[in-house]
Amino acid sequence: MFSRHLIRLASASLLLAFVPARGDESNLWPFFVRHTDPTTGTATAEGLGPLLFARARPGEEQQGLRPVYMTTRTAEVTEGNILYPFFTWRQQADYRTFSFFQLVNTRADTTDAAHPDHRFDVWPFYFSRQTDDPALNYRALFPLVGEIRQRFGRDRLSFVVFPLYLQTEKGGRQVTHAPWPFLRFIAGDGHTGFGFWPLYGQSARAGDYEHRFWLWPLGFKSVTNLADPEPEVKLGLLPFYSRDTGPGYIRENYAWPFFGYTHRTAPYRYDERRYLWPLLVQGRGDDRVVNRWAPLYTHSVIKGTDKTWLLWPLYRHQRWDADGVAQEKNQVLFFLWWSLEQRSLAHPAAAPAHKTHLWPLFSSWDNGAGQRQVQALSPLEVFFPGNPTVRQLWTPLFALYRYDRKSADTVRHALLWNAVTWQRTATTREFHLGPLASVQTDTRQQRLALGSGLIGLRRKPGERTWRLFLFDFPTAAASKADQATTP
Repeated sequence: MFSRHLIRLASASLLLAFVPARGDESNLWPFFVRHTDPTTGTATAEGLGPLLFARARPGEEQQGLRPVYMTTRTAEVTEGNILYPFFTWRQQADYRTFSFFQLVNTRADTTDAAHPDHRFDVWPFYFSRQTDDPALNYRALFPLVGEIRQRFGRDRLSFVVFPLYLQTEKGGRQVTHAPWPFLRFIAGDGHTGFGFWPLYGQSARAGDYEHRFWLWPLGFKSVTNLADPEPEVKLGLLPFYSRDTGPGYIRENYAWPFFGYTHRTAPYRYDERRYLWPLLVQGRGDDRVVNRWAPLYTHSVIKGTDKTWLLWPLYRHQRWDADGVAQEKNQVLFFLWWSLEQRSLAHPAAAPAHKTHLWPLFSSWDNGAGQRQVQALSPLEVFFPGNPTVRQLWTPLFALYRYDRKSADTVRHALLWNAVTWQRTATTREFHLGPLASVQTDTRQQRLALGSGLIGLRRKPGERTWRLFLFDFPTAAASKADQATTP
Protein backbone atom coordinates (compact mmCIF):
# COMPACT_ATOMS: atom_id res chain seq x y z
CA MET A 1 0.00 0.00 0.00
CA PHE A 2 2.87 2.37 0.84
CA SER A 3 4.55 1.71 -2.51
CA ARG A 4 1.31 2.41 -4.35
CA HIS A 5 0.94 5.81 -2.66
CA LEU A 6 4.62 6.57 -3.33
CA ILE A 7 4.16 5.88 -7.05
CA ARG A 8 1.02 8.00 -7.08
CA LEU A 9 2.82 10.91 -5.43
CA ALA A 10 5.83 10.67 -7.72
CA SER A 11 3.77 10.47 -10.91
CA ALA A 12 1.51 13.33 -9.85
CA SER A 13 4.57 15.47 -9.21
CA LEU A 14 5.47 15.14 -12.88
CA LEU A 15 2.54 17.37 -13.72
CA LEU A 16 2.82 19.72 -10.77
CA ALA A 17 6.52 20.30 -10.19
CA PHE A 18 7.45 21.53 -13.66
CA VAL A 19 5.59 23.89 -15.95
CA PRO A 20 7.03 24.67 -19.39
CA ALA A 21 7.81 28.36 -19.55
CA ARG A 22 8.43 28.74 -23.27
CA GLY A 23 6.67 26.48 -25.72
CA ASP A 24 4.66 23.36 -25.04
CA GLU A 25 7.41 21.09 -23.72
CA SER A 26 9.98 20.74 -20.95
CA ASN A 27 12.58 18.07 -21.64
CA LEU A 28 14.96 16.85 -18.96
CA TRP A 29 15.15 13.35 -20.41
CA PRO A 30 15.45 10.68 -19.06
CA PHE A 31 14.36 12.12 -15.71
CA PHE A 32 11.43 14.21 -16.83
CA VAL A 33 9.59 15.13 -20.04
CA ARG A 34 6.37 17.16 -19.99
CA HIS A 35 4.31 17.99 -23.05
CA THR A 36 1.06 19.92 -23.50
CA ASP A 37 -1.10 19.23 -26.53
CA PRO A 38 -1.78 22.69 -28.02
CA THR A 39 -5.07 21.55 -29.60
CA THR A 40 -6.70 19.77 -26.64
CA GLY A 41 -4.84 21.13 -23.63
CA THR A 42 -4.00 17.59 -22.48
CA ALA A 43 -0.82 17.58 -20.37
CA THR A 44 1.32 14.44 -20.38
CA ALA A 45 4.49 13.78 -18.44
CA GLU A 46 6.97 10.92 -18.25
CA GLY A 47 9.90 10.20 -15.98
CA LEU A 48 12.66 7.61 -16.03
CA GLY A 49 12.14 7.20 -19.75
CA PRO A 50 8.62 5.85 -20.33
CA LEU A 51 8.26 4.22 -16.90
CA LEU A 52 6.74 6.89 -14.66
CA PHE A 53 3.85 8.71 -16.31
CA ALA A 54 0.95 11.07 -15.71
CA ARG A 55 -1.71 12.62 -17.90
CA ALA A 56 -4.28 15.31 -17.19
CA ARG A 57 -7.11 16.38 -19.45
CA PRO A 58 -10.48 18.00 -18.75
CA GLY A 59 -12.42 15.68 -16.48
CA GLU A 60 -9.78 12.94 -16.19
CA GLU A 61 -6.38 12.23 -14.65
CA GLN A 62 -4.11 9.22 -15.12
CA GLN A 63 -0.87 8.27 -13.42
CA GLY A 64 1.22 5.20 -12.85
CA LEU A 65 4.39 3.19 -13.26
CA ARG A 66 4.62 1.16 -16.47
CA PRO A 67 3.86 -1.71 -16.66
CA VAL A 68 3.21 -2.17 -12.92
CA TYR A 69 0.53 0.26 -11.81
CA MET A 70 -2.04 2.75 -13.15
CA THR A 71 -5.01 4.73 -11.84
CA THR A 72 -7.60 6.71 -13.80
CA ARG A 73 -9.75 9.28 -12.03
CA THR A 74 -12.79 11.25 -13.07
CA ALA A 75 -15.22 13.20 -10.93
CA GLU A 76 -17.35 10.08 -10.44
CA VAL A 77 -15.10 7.03 -10.89
CA THR A 78 -11.63 5.83 -9.91
CA GLU A 79 -10.20 2.79 -11.71
CA GLY A 80 -6.86 1.17 -11.06
CA ASN A 81 -4.72 -1.89 -11.58
CA ILE A 82 -1.50 -3.49 -10.44
CA LEU A 83 0.31 -5.92 -12.73
CA TYR A 84 -2.62 -5.77 -15.16
CA PRO A 85 -4.60 -7.93 -15.75
CA PHE A 86 -3.99 -9.53 -12.36
CA PHE A 87 -5.20 -6.87 -9.90
CA THR A 88 -7.96 -4.46 -10.98
CA TRP A 89 -10.44 -2.33 -9.08
CA ARG A 90 -13.14 0.28 -9.61
CA GLN A 91 -14.54 2.72 -7.07
CA GLN A 92 -17.40 5.19 -7.14
CA ALA A 93 -19.75 6.62 -4.60
CA ASP A 94 -22.12 3.65 -4.45
CA TYR A 95 -20.29 0.87 -6.28
CA ARG A 96 -16.94 -0.89 -5.68
CA THR A 97 -15.29 -3.89 -7.28
CA PHE A 98 -11.97 -5.68 -6.94
CA SER A 99 -10.63 -8.60 -8.95
CA PHE A 100 -7.57 -10.78 -9.02
CA PHE A 101 -7.38 -12.16 -12.57
CA GLN A 102 -11.16 -12.73 -12.45
CA LEU A 103 -10.50 -15.50 -9.91
CA VAL A 104 -10.97 -13.55 -6.67
CA ASN A 105 -13.77 -10.99 -7.04
CA THR A 106 -15.56 -8.66 -4.67
CA ARG A 107 -18.43 -6.31 -5.42
CA ALA A 108 -20.32 -3.91 -3.18
CA ASP A 109 -23.34 -2.24 -4.78
CA THR A 110 -25.11 0.33 -2.61
CA THR A 111 -26.85 2.18 -5.44
CA ASP A 112 -30.07 1.51 -3.59
CA ALA A 113 -29.04 2.29 -0.01
CA ALA A 114 -32.06 0.41 1.34
CA HIS A 115 -31.09 -2.74 -0.57
CA PRO A 116 -27.28 -3.17 -0.60
CA ASP A 117 -25.77 -6.04 -2.60
CA HIS A 118 -22.42 -7.62 -1.60
CA ARG A 119 -20.71 -10.45 -3.50
CA PHE A 120 -17.49 -12.37 -3.01
CA ASP A 121 -16.06 -15.17 -5.18
CA VAL A 122 -12.92 -17.29 -5.07
CA TRP A 123 -13.05 -19.28 -8.32
CA PRO A 124 -13.94 -22.11 -8.47
CA PHE A 125 -14.17 -22.82 -4.75
CA TYR A 126 -16.28 -20.21 -2.97
CA PHE A 127 -19.26 -18.08 -4.06
CA SER A 128 -21.41 -15.80 -1.92
CA ARG A 129 -23.99 -13.02 -2.13
CA GLN A 130 -25.58 -11.04 0.67
CA THR A 131 -28.63 -8.79 0.21
CA ASP A 132 -31.72 -7.92 2.22
CA ASP A 133 -33.69 -10.42 0.10
CA PRO A 134 -33.29 -13.99 1.46
CA ALA A 135 -34.39 -15.39 -1.91
CA LEU A 136 -31.22 -13.99 -3.52
CA ASN A 137 -28.68 -14.76 -0.76
CA TYR A 138 -26.34 -17.75 -1.05
CA ARG A 139 -23.06 -19.27 0.05
CA ALA A 140 -21.35 -22.17 -1.67
CA LEU A 141 -18.10 -24.01 -0.92
CA PHE A 142 -17.32 -26.08 -3.99
CA PRO A 143 -17.19 -29.08 -4.22
CA LEU A 144 -18.42 -29.73 -0.65
CA VAL A 145 -21.80 -28.05 -0.25
CA GLY A 146 -23.69 -24.96 -1.26
CA GLU A 147 -26.34 -23.21 -3.31
CA ILE A 148 -25.97 -20.51 -5.97
CA ARG A 149 -28.87 -18.43 -7.26
CA GLN A 150 -29.39 -16.34 -10.40
CA ARG A 151 -25.98 -17.18 -11.90
CA PHE A 152 -24.40 -19.29 -14.64
CA GLY A 153 -27.58 -19.20 -16.71
CA ARG A 154 -29.62 -20.94 -14.02
CA ASP A 155 -32.17 -19.82 -11.46
CA ARG A 156 -30.57 -22.06 -8.87
CA LEU A 157 -27.71 -24.56 -8.50
CA SER A 158 -27.17 -26.72 -5.42
CA PHE A 159 -24.60 -29.46 -4.78
CA VAL A 160 -23.34 -31.77 -2.05
CA VAL A 161 -19.91 -33.38 -2.42
CA PHE A 162 -19.93 -32.76 -6.17
CA PRO A 163 -20.06 -34.83 -8.39
CA LEU A 164 -22.10 -37.07 -6.08
CA TYR A 165 -25.06 -34.69 -6.12
CA LEU A 166 -25.92 -31.66 -8.28
CA GLN A 167 -29.32 -30.05 -8.92
CA THR A 168 -30.06 -27.18 -11.30
CA GLU A 169 -33.27 -25.25 -11.89
CA LYS A 170 -34.36 -22.91 -14.66
CA GLY A 171 -37.87 -21.79 -15.51
CA GLY A 172 -39.36 -24.45 -13.20
CA ARG A 173 -37.36 -27.31 -14.82
CA GLN A 174 -35.32 -29.21 -12.22
CA VAL A 175 -32.46 -31.49 -13.24
CA THR A 176 -30.92 -33.71 -10.54
CA HIS A 177 -27.59 -35.50 -11.13
CA ALA A 178 -26.63 -38.26 -8.68
CA PRO A 179 -23.83 -38.68 -9.50
CA TRP A 180 -22.99 -36.18 -12.25
CA PRO A 181 -22.92 -36.81 -15.21
CA PHE A 182 -24.05 -40.44 -15.12
CA LEU A 183 -27.53 -40.40 -13.54
CA ARG A 184 -29.97 -37.62 -14.37
CA PHE A 185 -33.57 -37.08 -13.23
CA ILE A 186 -35.79 -34.31 -14.66
CA ALA A 187 -39.00 -32.99 -13.07
CA GLY A 188 -41.01 -29.85 -12.41
CA ASP A 189 -43.52 -27.73 -14.34
CA GLY A 190 -44.54 -30.60 -16.60
CA HIS A 191 -40.98 -31.69 -17.41
CA THR A 192 -40.10 -35.37 -17.01
CA GLY A 193 -37.00 -37.35 -17.87
CA PHE A 194 -34.34 -39.83 -16.96
CA GLY A 195 -30.78 -40.45 -18.19
CA PHE A 196 -28.05 -43.02 -17.65
CA TRP A 197 -25.18 -41.38 -19.50
CA PRO A 198 -23.79 -42.37 -21.95
CA LEU A 199 -26.06 -45.39 -22.55
CA TYR A 200 -29.56 -43.90 -22.71
CA GLY A 201 -31.56 -40.82 -21.77
CA GLN A 202 -34.91 -39.18 -22.41
CA SER A 203 -36.79 -36.03 -21.44
CA ALA A 204 -40.12 -34.53 -22.49
CA ARG A 205 -42.78 -31.96 -21.85
CA ALA A 206 -46.25 -32.41 -23.30
CA GLY A 207 -46.85 -30.12 -26.25
CA ASP A 208 -43.32 -28.71 -26.06
CA TYR A 209 -40.46 -31.15 -26.74
CA GLU A 210 -39.18 -34.73 -26.69
CA HIS A 211 -35.47 -35.62 -26.47
CA ARG A 212 -33.72 -39.00 -26.56
CA PHE A 213 -30.15 -40.21 -26.85
CA TRP A 214 -28.49 -43.62 -26.88
CA LEU A 215 -24.80 -44.37 -26.78
CA TRP A 216 -24.18 -40.62 -26.65
CA PRO A 217 -23.16 -38.94 -28.93
CA LEU A 218 -23.73 -41.65 -31.54
CA GLY A 219 -27.52 -41.73 -31.50
CA PHE A 220 -30.05 -39.01 -30.74
CA LYS A 221 -33.49 -37.72 -31.66
CA SER A 222 -34.83 -34.34 -30.63
CA VAL A 223 -38.26 -32.92 -31.44
CA THR A 224 -39.08 -29.34 -30.39
CA ASN A 225 -42.04 -26.99 -30.87
CA LEU A 226 -44.47 -29.91 -30.78
CA ALA A 227 -47.47 -27.57 -30.81
CA ASP A 228 -46.48 -26.15 -34.20
CA PRO A 229 -47.88 -27.63 -37.43
CA GLU A 230 -44.35 -28.67 -38.42
CA PRO A 231 -42.09 -29.34 -35.40
CA GLU A 232 -38.31 -29.15 -35.62
CA VAL A 233 -36.70 -32.60 -35.66
CA LYS A 234 -33.03 -33.53 -35.24
CA LEU A 235 -32.00 -37.14 -35.82
CA GLY A 236 -28.52 -38.64 -35.75
CA LEU A 237 -26.94 -42.07 -36.21
CA LEU A 238 -23.32 -40.95 -36.15
CA PRO A 239 -21.09 -41.20 -38.03
CA PHE A 240 -23.38 -42.58 -40.74
CA TYR A 241 -26.27 -40.16 -41.01
CA SER A 242 -27.87 -37.05 -39.51
CA ARG A 243 -30.89 -34.96 -40.46
CA ASP A 244 -32.43 -31.68 -39.29
CA THR A 245 -35.88 -30.64 -40.47
CA GLY A 246 -38.20 -27.81 -39.61
CA PRO A 247 -40.51 -25.21 -41.14
CA GLY A 248 -39.04 -24.48 -44.58
CA TYR A 249 -35.73 -26.33 -44.32
CA ILE A 250 -34.01 -29.70 -44.39
CA ARG A 251 -30.36 -30.49 -43.69
CA GLU A 252 -28.93 -33.98 -44.26
CA ASN A 253 -25.43 -35.42 -43.81
CA TYR A 254 -24.01 -38.73 -45.00
CA ALA A 255 -20.78 -40.17 -43.57
CA TRP A 256 -21.16 -37.32 -41.07
CA PRO A 257 -19.88 -34.65 -41.30
CA PHE A 258 -18.22 -35.02 -44.70
CA PHE A 259 -21.07 -35.13 -47.26
CA GLY A 260 -24.44 -33.43 -47.18
CA TYR A 261 -26.79 -30.73 -48.36
CA THR A 262 -29.11 -28.03 -47.06
CA HIS A 263 -32.33 -26.90 -48.71
CA ARG A 264 -34.15 -23.92 -47.21
CA THR A 265 -37.16 -22.00 -48.47
CA ALA A 266 -38.09 -19.96 -45.37
CA PRO A 267 -37.47 -17.48 -43.88
CA TYR A 268 -35.01 -17.10 -46.78
CA ARG A 269 -34.06 -19.24 -49.78
CA TYR A 270 -30.74 -21.10 -49.63
CA ASP A 271 -29.26 -24.31 -51.08
CA GLU A 272 -25.88 -25.78 -50.13
CA ARG A 273 -23.81 -28.85 -51.06
CA ARG A 274 -20.95 -30.17 -48.94
CA TYR A 275 -18.17 -32.50 -50.13
CA LEU A 276 -15.45 -33.54 -47.68
CA TRP A 277 -16.71 -30.84 -45.32
CA PRO A 278 -15.27 -28.38 -44.39
CA LEU A 279 -13.03 -28.36 -47.48
CA LEU A 280 -15.52 -28.15 -50.38
CA VAL A 281 -18.80 -26.23 -49.91
CA GLN A 282 -21.05 -24.61 -52.52
CA GLY A 283 -24.07 -22.53 -51.49
CA ARG A 284 -26.52 -20.12 -53.18
CA GLY A 285 -29.48 -18.25 -51.83
CA ASP A 286 -31.07 -14.94 -50.90
CA ASP A 287 -28.30 -12.49 -50.02
CA ARG A 288 -25.79 -15.30 -49.50
CA VAL A 289 -23.21 -17.11 -51.60
CA VAL A 290 -20.57 -19.64 -50.50
CA ASN A 291 -17.71 -20.90 -52.71
CA ARG A 292 -15.24 -22.85 -50.59
CA TRP A 293 -12.29 -24.75 -52.06
CA ALA A 294 -10.26 -24.82 -48.86
CA PRO A 295 -7.49 -24.25 -48.19
CA LEU A 296 -6.81 -22.70 -51.62
CA TYR A 297 -9.75 -20.31 -51.98
CA THR A 298 -12.93 -19.38 -50.14
CA HIS A 299 -15.40 -16.64 -50.99
CA SER A 300 -18.67 -15.99 -49.17
CA VAL A 301 -21.29 -13.26 -49.04
CA ILE A 302 -23.64 -13.62 -46.08
CA LYS A 303 -26.05 -10.86 -45.08
CA GLY A 304 -23.89 -8.26 -46.81
CA THR A 305 -20.56 -9.42 -45.36
CA ASP A 306 -18.15 -10.28 -48.18
CA LYS A 307 -15.26 -12.49 -47.06
CA THR A 308 -12.40 -14.04 -49.08
CA TRP A 309 -9.61 -16.40 -48.03
CA LEU A 310 -6.58 -17.23 -50.20
CA LEU A 311 -4.25 -20.08 -49.15
CA TRP A 312 -5.81 -20.20 -45.70
CA PRO A 313 -4.59 -18.80 -43.35
CA LEU A 314 -2.23 -16.74 -45.51
CA TYR A 315 -4.56 -13.97 -46.67
CA ARG A 316 -8.03 -12.80 -45.60
CA HIS A 317 -10.15 -9.98 -47.04
CA GLN A 318 -13.47 -8.82 -45.61
CA ARG A 319 -15.97 -6.07 -46.49
CA TRP A 320 -19.16 -5.13 -44.64
CA ASP A 321 -21.35 -2.18 -43.66
CA ALA A 322 -22.19 -1.33 -40.06
CA ASP A 323 -23.65 1.75 -38.37
CA GLY A 324 -23.46 3.85 -41.52
CA VAL A 325 -19.81 2.96 -42.19
CA ALA A 326 -18.38 0.86 -45.05
CA GLN A 327 -15.52 -1.22 -43.64
CA GLU A 328 -12.78 -3.17 -45.41
CA LYS A 329 -10.26 -5.38 -43.60
CA ASN A 330 -7.14 -7.15 -44.93
CA GLN A 331 -5.02 -9.64 -43.00
CA VAL A 332 -1.89 -11.66 -43.75
CA LEU A 333 -1.41 -14.60 -41.38
CA PHE A 334 -4.11 -13.14 -39.12
CA PHE A 335 -1.89 -10.49 -37.45
CA LEU A 336 1.39 -10.22 -39.39
CA TRP A 337 -0.23 -7.57 -41.62
CA TRP A 338 -3.57 -6.13 -40.46
CA SER A 339 -5.37 -3.16 -41.97
CA LEU A 340 -8.83 -1.66 -41.66
CA GLU A 341 -10.34 1.08 -43.80
CA GLN A 342 -13.60 2.83 -42.90
CA ARG A 343 -15.68 5.09 -45.18
CA SER A 344 -18.85 7.03 -44.48
CA LEU A 345 -21.84 5.72 -46.42
CA ALA A 346 -23.59 9.07 -46.04
CA HIS A 347 -20.53 10.99 -47.33
CA PRO A 348 -18.70 8.66 -49.74
CA ALA A 349 -16.43 11.46 -51.00
CA ALA A 350 -15.00 12.05 -47.51
CA ALA A 351 -11.49 10.81 -46.79
CA PRO A 352 -11.45 7.30 -45.27
CA ALA A 353 -10.12 6.37 -41.85
CA HIS A 354 -7.30 3.82 -41.66
CA LYS A 355 -5.72 1.58 -39.06
CA THR A 356 -2.71 -0.56 -40.01
CA HIS A 357 -0.37 -2.93 -38.17
CA LEU A 358 2.81 -4.52 -39.51
CA TRP A 359 3.66 -6.78 -36.60
CA PRO A 360 5.79 -6.11 -34.64
CA LEU A 361 7.36 -3.18 -36.51
CA PHE A 362 4.76 -0.43 -36.48
CA SER A 363 1.13 0.62 -36.08
CA SER A 364 -0.51 3.61 -37.76
CA TRP A 365 -3.87 5.35 -37.34
CA ASP A 366 -5.61 7.95 -39.53
CA ASN A 367 -9.07 9.19 -38.59
CA GLY A 368 -9.71 10.63 -42.08
CA ALA A 369 -10.15 14.13 -40.64
CA GLY A 370 -6.50 15.16 -40.49
CA GLN A 371 -5.38 13.31 -37.36
CA ARG A 372 -2.68 10.64 -37.76
CA GLN A 373 -0.46 8.58 -35.47
CA VAL A 374 2.41 6.19 -36.11
CA GLN A 375 4.39 4.12 -33.61
CA ALA A 376 7.39 1.84 -34.03
CA LEU A 377 7.77 -0.71 -32.48
CA SER A 378 4.25 -1.98 -31.85
CA PRO A 379 4.01 -5.65 -30.82
CA LEU A 380 0.75 -5.48 -28.81
CA GLU A 381 -1.76 -3.19 -30.54
CA VAL A 382 -2.86 -5.77 -33.10
CA PHE A 383 -3.79 -8.21 -30.30
CA PHE A 384 -5.56 -5.69 -28.01
CA PRO A 385 -7.24 -3.22 -30.41
CA GLY A 386 -9.93 -2.12 -27.98
CA ASN A 387 -8.06 -2.24 -24.68
CA PRO A 388 -7.16 1.27 -23.38
CA THR A 389 -5.34 -0.16 -20.36
CA VAL A 390 -2.86 -2.08 -22.51
CA ARG A 391 -2.49 1.02 -24.69
CA GLN A 392 -1.52 3.15 -21.70
CA LEU A 393 0.51 0.64 -19.66
CA TRP A 394 2.31 -1.44 -22.27
CA THR A 395 2.30 0.18 -25.72
CA PRO A 396 4.51 3.22 -24.79
CA LEU A 397 7.25 0.87 -23.54
CA PHE A 398 7.95 -0.07 -27.19
CA ALA A 399 7.68 3.46 -28.62
CA LEU A 400 11.13 3.88 -30.17
CA TYR A 401 9.47 6.39 -32.50
CA ARG A 402 6.10 8.17 -32.41
CA TYR A 403 4.49 10.50 -34.91
CA ASP A 404 1.40 12.45 -33.88
CA ARG A 405 -0.44 14.79 -36.25
CA LYS A 406 -3.42 16.64 -34.83
CA SER A 407 -3.95 18.77 -37.94
CA ALA A 408 -2.01 20.03 -40.93
CA ASP A 409 -0.48 22.71 -38.68
CA THR A 410 0.18 20.63 -35.56
CA VAL A 411 2.69 17.76 -35.82
CA ARG A 412 4.99 16.14 -33.25
CA HIS A 413 7.78 13.56 -33.62
CA ALA A 414 9.36 11.72 -30.66
CA LEU A 415 12.37 9.40 -30.80
CA LEU A 416 13.67 7.05 -28.09
CA TRP A 417 10.90 7.71 -25.54
CA ASN A 418 11.04 11.51 -25.99
CA ALA A 419 14.83 11.75 -25.85
CA VAL A 420 14.58 13.65 -29.15
CA THR A 421 11.39 15.57 -29.99
CA TRP A 422 10.34 17.99 -32.69
CA GLN A 423 7.01 19.79 -32.86
CA ARG A 424 5.43 22.45 -35.02
CA THR A 425 2.13 24.29 -34.76
CA ALA A 426 0.70 27.23 -36.67
CA THR A 427 2.68 29.66 -34.44
CA THR A 428 5.51 27.67 -32.83
CA ARG A 429 8.44 25.38 -33.61
CA GLU A 430 10.24 23.32 -30.98
CA PHE A 431 13.19 20.90 -31.08
CA HIS A 432 14.61 19.17 -27.99
CA LEU A 433 17.64 16.95 -27.71
CA GLY A 434 16.87 15.89 -24.19
CA PRO A 435 18.19 18.48 -21.72
CA LEU A 436 21.30 19.05 -23.87
CA ALA A 437 19.95 21.44 -26.48
CA SER A 438 16.67 23.00 -27.56
CA VAL A 439 15.47 25.34 -30.29
CA GLN A 440 12.19 27.20 -29.88
CA THR A 441 10.48 29.70 -32.16
CA ASP A 442 7.17 31.43 -31.51
CA THR A 443 5.55 34.83 -31.90
CA ARG A 444 7.52 36.22 -28.95
CA GLN A 445 11.07 35.09 -29.64
CA GLN A 446 13.57 32.67 -31.06
CA ARG A 447 15.53 30.78 -28.44
CA LEU A 448 18.54 28.43 -28.60
CA ALA A 449 19.42 26.87 -25.26
CA LEU A 450 21.97 24.41 -23.89
CA GLY A 451 21.54 22.52 -20.64
CA SER A 452 17.80 23.28 -20.55
CA GLY A 453 18.56 27.00 -20.17
CA LEU A 454 22.01 26.97 -18.58
CA ILE A 455 23.29 29.09 -21.44
CA GLY A 456 21.86 30.18 -24.75
CA LEU A 457 20.88 32.83 -27.26
CA ARG A 458 17.59 34.50 -28.06
CA ARG A 459 16.15 37.33 -30.12
CA LYS A 460 12.75 38.93 -30.45
CA PRO A 461 10.84 39.51 -33.69
CA GLY A 462 12.30 42.36 -35.73
CA GLU A 463 15.70 42.14 -34.02
CA ARG A 464 18.79 41.11 -35.95
CA THR A 465 21.14 40.50 -33.05
CA TRP A 466 21.07 37.50 -30.71
CA ARG A 467 21.31 38.12 -26.98
CA LEU A 468 23.23 35.82 -24.66
CA PHE A 469 21.54 34.52 -21.53
CA LEU A 470 22.66 32.43 -18.55
CA PHE A 471 20.68 30.28 -16.11
CA ASP A 472 17.35 30.95 -17.81
CA PHE A 473 15.58 27.73 -16.79
CA PRO A 474 11.93 27.02 -17.61
CA THR A 475 9.98 27.93 -14.49
CA ALA A 476 6.40 28.91 -13.96
CA ALA A 477 7.39 32.33 -12.66
CA ALA A 478 9.53 33.03 -15.70
CA SER A 479 6.75 31.96 -17.99
CA LYS A 480 4.29 34.38 -16.41
CA ALA A 481 6.82 37.17 -16.49
CA ASP A 482 7.50 36.61 -20.17
CA GLN A 483 3.84 36.64 -21.00
CA ALA A 484 3.28 39.81 -18.98
CA THR A 485 6.13 41.77 -20.56
CA THR A 486 5.96 40.51 -24.13
CA PRO A 487 3.88 42.80 -26.34
